[in-house]
Amino acid sequence: MQGKGVARGYAIGRAVVMGAASLEVAHYRIAPEDVAAESERLTQALTVALADLQQMADSLPADAPRELGAMLNVHCLLLADPLLAEQTRALISERHYNAEWALAAQGQILGEQFEAMEDEYLRERGADVRQVIERVLQVLSGNPVILPDAGDLDGDDPLIVVAHDISPADMLRLRGGRFAAFVTDLGGPTSHTAIVARSMGVPAVVALGHVRELVRDGDTVVVDGATGAVLVNPSPRMLQEYRDRQVAYAAERAELALLRDEPAVTLDGIDIVLHANIELPDEAEAALAAGAHGIGLFRSEFLFMGRHTLPNEEEQYQAYSSVVQTMAGRPVTIRTLDIGADKTLDEEATVAMNPALGLRAIRYCLAHPDMFATQLRAILRASAHGHVRLLLPMVAHMHEVRAAFAAIEAAKRELDARGQAYADRIEVGAMVEVPATAIAIEPFAEALDFLSIGTNDLIQYTLAVDRGDHDVASLYDPLHPAVLRLVANTINVGARMGKPVAVCGEMAGDARLTRLLLGLGLTEFSMHSQQILDVKREILRAHSNDLRVKVATPLNRALRVDLDRLG
Repeated sequence: MQGKGVARGYAIGRAVVMGAASLEVAHYRIAPEDVAAESERLTQALTVALADLQQMADSLPADAPRELGAMLNVHCLLLADPLLAEQTRALISERHYNAEWALAAQGQILGEQFEAMEDEYLRERGADVRQVIERVLQVLSGNPVILPDAGDLDGDDPLIVVAHDISPADMLRLRGGRFAAFVTDLGGPTSHTAIVARSMGVPAVVALGHVRELVRDGDTVVVDGATGAVLVNPSPRMLQEYRDRQVAYAAERAELALLRDEPAVTLDGIDIVLHANIELPDEAEAALAAGAHGIGLFRSEFLFMGRHTLPNEEEQYQAYSSVVQTMAGRPVTIRTLDIGADKTLDEEATVAMNPALGLRAIRYCLAHPDMFATQLRAILRASAHGHVRLLLPMVAHMHEVRAAFAAIEAAKRELDARGQAYADRIEVGAMVEVPATAIAIEPFAEALDFLSIGTNDLIQYTLAVDRGDHDVASLYDPLHPAVLRLVANTINVGARMGKPVAVCGEMAGDARLTRLLLGLGLTEFSMHSQQILDVKREILRAHSNDLRVKVATPLNRALRVDLDRLG
């Protein structure tokens, strides 16, 4: 079977199939006089589920991945959100649904809203809503999800968890022991399964569709976290091939670990900057452990999602400053809120003709000046603790840059009036995600301190391809000549004007594309911390000036670059 590999490595073991997380709930209408009792039954179930999660969050073992605590807290916030309970109670009182039916119906509404979101990270947060609702349904039904038990299978073989989906709470219960890999029907690169599996160093493959229905307890399973392949009951010859791959991969990782403190310098003496992308404050320590020079992209959306009220200035300041202090003088690039037009932050659903082209990112922030000002003040205050850079997403017009600068100055005046400290100078940059920006990059490069190319959106907008749409995903091509020309133009203009240019999309973390990006003149990469050493190895083996010559010819002729020719 073929899915998405989200945590590299190879695992061979026996399958343990996780019981269904989603429940088939009873649908029936209650009598009007039973509305109050049914609402109370819902309230009690919410209370029990919340208490269970809070107890897990408060008693995390010392060696638990840091990400698990943050994820459990997100689920607690969702369960405590009055909106979830109020809308469900409304279905009970107005339509006389039983509690299970009302909760499942509200879950479907919320799930559809998240599914419509353009941003992949935000879209996958819909899994959080689904998982907390399933947890409450389990309490209502009295039938909890059955977790795999290592004791159910004889022998000492590693065990492969096979599931429809895995919540953070379930991953906490599964960690350790003989569990060697995770495979799921659902999920994506930023799903909880992916994030925690990477932090645990455990291979994982997601988005397999129907793996839980096709695999049985005790089946021999091979998990290839690099390619996303999952083999069930393979031949002895295939088993031996993957055992050999396991040995080779272990040796490779041991060799790569030796590069952690090596300077990232090409064979011809070009210094390369390697930054990490993070989504949660606790990920900053993993970035340091991987040898990152700094944080090239700190997505601030995690603070805003899964809640009814906006985070206040103090909450944001604490989150941002914790990362700045952890990085101890290394640069921390904080991107202002990047959210789509399909759902506002006050939970009022809106309908956009095309959310990808609507009121999102910097457009949304400028349309909500109070919210934007609060975030800017928090970021500025965090700059008093270290090197902070402020990054504006999806900039397409110079008037957006000027408006953002005006908002920053206004935020500084407010802090001055309070007597609160911030850095004398904070660098301001913009994401290059819109083709128009990459084509007419000169005024942006002149006005800003740095540029960061978001290749994920740049590719989609340039090729008019939604990579989340299976019908056209095959057309999503980072090597398309038009895409490479836009990237090259941005890098060249930045170099000419003395402004740093980074790539922070998935292209930066793909070691197969490292030589290509070096050939385009890139000297600053930003990626998930798990990818840094693979990219560094390619840099140490590369001759940057030779690569520039090899890349220039096909690029000038608008031809696809042959990666094999780059070595």
